[in-house]
Amino acid sequence: MDLKVGVVGLGRGRVYLDRFSDQTQAGVVAVCDADTSRLEATDCPVDASRYTNYEEFLRHDLDIVVICTEMPQHADHTIAALEGGKHVLCEVPAAYTLSECEAVVQTVEKTGLKYMLAENCCYSDMHLAWKEQIRDGELGKIIYAEAEYIHDCRGMMRREDGTLTWRAKMPPIQYCTHSLGPLLFLMEDRCIAATGLNTGSNIAPDLGVIDLEVGLFQMESGAVIKILCGFSIERYPAFHWYVVYGTKGALESKRQYKEIVSGYFRGIAPDREMTPFTSDDSGHGVAESRIVDGFMESILNDTKPPIDVYEAMDYTAPGICAHLSAERDGAVVPVPDYR
Repeated sequence: MDLKVGVVGLGRGRVYLDRFSDQTQAGVVAVCDADTSRLEATDCPVDASRYTNYEEFLRHDLDIVVICTEMPQHADHTIAALEGGKHVLCEVPAAYTLSECEAVVQTVEKTGLKYMLAENCCYSDMHLAWKEQIRDGELGKIIYAEAEYIHDCRGMMRREDGTLTWRAKMPPIQYCTHSLGPLLFLMEDRCIAATGLNTGSNIAPDLGVIDLEVGLFQMESGAVIKILCGFSIERYPAFHWYVVYGTKGALESKRQYKEIVSGYFRGIAPDREMTPFTSDDSGHGVAESRIVDGFMESILNDTKPPIDVYEAMDYTAPGICAHLSAERDGAVVPVPDYR
């Protein structure tokens, strides 16, 4: 074992305990969670040190910190880890505010350490296959794309003591990375302006959570993207959905996992169906292994992480700007470029 890994947040973080255990040049040596029951219940390596305090956790001899804490903590935890000399793999989104986006970028630049956003949806078999088709020119120039993420998370919005969790307070469009991220990954483009609108809180006014929020994004290339997110909607089961339009054809996923994906290509092939894939289009399955492999390679070979800090902000900042737009009755909000 060459690289010593620490994982903070043992809800989502559990998956990375397994993924790093698959690595021959890394291993988990410390875990951290404010909930002691998670520390006791988790199947982390028996000799891994356990912490409930993040500052104490960072004093452990670590090379990599995997951040899987609550969304509003991502930026602060990232900055602290980087300033402590650790490479960072961070769950989505990268930050909660534009000022946090800037602070994370500045810290990565100052420290020279590796940072990667763990956007798993980019690594589904479907999106990787689409990437090849787009690179091969089968769709021509990409001119428009849409994605939706609908998932009723009301059961995770209130703690046992009645207090609200971060999910109740989160503007839905700010959790757009599972939708926007794969589209940017496919298009190799970035948003330059955002417009947003939302429905307000009609379904769960006791929680105060916004029902649905939509973002419309102008791309640097001239293309347009529309994203819809909702996390308190009366719809089951949850789904991700994607469609990409080019000058020569289109690709569209279905709204439920394991259904057949469709494509149409003018002058190349008629409408055709594509076979199911081993990982579903949410990315769960082999996606996290691909994330860890890519991040490890960037550290061991001193190369650019697959989703580096600038791309992380390309995936994160547009959602923040779209919500700012919604608060301003749909006024256009420029999306910063942190390069």
